[in-house]
Amino acid sequence: MTLLPQELIRLKRDGQALPDDALEAFIAGLTDGRVTEGQAAAFAMAVFFRGLSLPERVALTRAMTRSGTVLTWDLPGPVLDKHSTGGVGDTVSLPLAAMVAACGGYVPMISGRGLGHTGGTLDKLDSIPGYTTAPDVDLFRRVTREVGCAVIGQTPDLAPADRRLYAIRDVTGTVESLDLITASILSKKLAAGLQGLVMDVKAGSGAFMARTEEARGLAESLVTVANGASLPTRALLTDMDQPLASAAGNAVEVTYALDYLAGRRREPRFHAVTVALGAEMLVLGGLSPSLAEATARLEDSLTSGRAAEVFSRMVTALGGPADLIAAPERHLPRAAVVRAISAPRAGRVAAVATRDLGVAVIGLGGGRTRPQDAIDHAVGLTDLAALGDEVGPERPLAIVHARSEADAARAEAAVVAAYRIGGDAAPAREAILERVG
Repeated sequence: MTLLPQELIRLKRDGQALPDDALEAFIAGLTDGRVTEGQAAAFAMAVFFRGLSLPERVALTRAMTRSGTVLTWDLPGPVLDKHSTGGVGDTVSLPLAAMVAACGGYVPMISGRGLGHTGGTLDKLDSIPGYTTAPDVDLFRRVTREVGCAVIGQTPDLAPADRRLYAIRDVTGTVESLDLITASILSKKLAAGLQGLVMDVKAGSGAFMARTEEARGLAESLVTVANGASLPTRALLTDMDQPLASAAGNAVEVTYALDYLAGRRREPRFHAVTVALGAEMLVLGGLSPSLAEATARLEDSLTSGRAAEVFSRMVTALGGPADLIAAPERHLPRAAVVRAISAPRAGRVAAVATRDLGVAVIGLGGGRTRPQDAIDHAVGLTDLAALGDEVGPERPLAIVHARSEADAARAEAAVVAAYRIGGDAAPAREAILERVG
């Protein structure tokens, strides 16, 4: 007999194992509306505190995958993707999809909106005028085939149960659940019909899993569950003790990604993570025999301009402006108030409360506190100081982009509080911490 939603919640609340068919029925109810938002929130909280066993994780992931359409592909190259567990200034997906496509891969990348203090790729893309972030499946397939990549949001057909649970987790304090993160990420990737997946699992002050040990546990969970579901997967642990890029927001991160593709700015840490993930994707897909050869091909996709060309074609095919890379200032929204945030004193940046910078962007209107909240795509932070930078009269902590002076003042206070200037500091970690799988 199928368990009622409240009975399934009670079982997990009390630390008991959930039968596969009960999870299947609960996820079906989440999809068709028979499970209420309150019940979904209670389920998420019960899982957060009690956890799921590996068999439960696999069952939940499979149920969420089967809640909608599962794509199949017939393409002349491997179908590959990357996913990040999220951080501040992590806009890697935008250039990476185009770089891998320029090297012969096909990247149907289904992205999410902002979750907790982190920015979402889909919210960033929504700042591009005309860009269709929710195309129908036929358009998604066509752009992937013709261009080589399509970065979109979840369509109504793909893992719809995850879309609903994702929004509820964002506002109920259950974002950090290893089990729910695993099922959320992998249900979308399995539904996309991938042949290879590389995970970017963040660790540090701006990551959901702040401790490296916790991040490693998530990486191992993702790799184990994905490979168990016949999706070849590897993971990299990467550092989030400081923003990955010097920009945090939506339009400002799109601008950063465009500058990266065009060669106007390539910061070393961002570049290292982007190329390392891409190299893993090319090797996993059989497009390169070694990480060294894959790295060289990715570097060439940038210097030759092929990656920028692929990205421009994707934007145009999905309804955006053809000259976005050449002239982002013509198209991306800009904030009314733009000003520097001075350091409280001169000195070297010793530590960054990276999560607090993400929260500051939300406070500006660049993220959500409720699922239905609108986002101001123009606001954010740029020129963020990195660990070890000398700050003072000639080098501010950041530049704030706000819709009002009052918003800018609040963000300034938050940014100043997030930085520790001077004193003893541990050396900044390498951008790539370790490899899993």
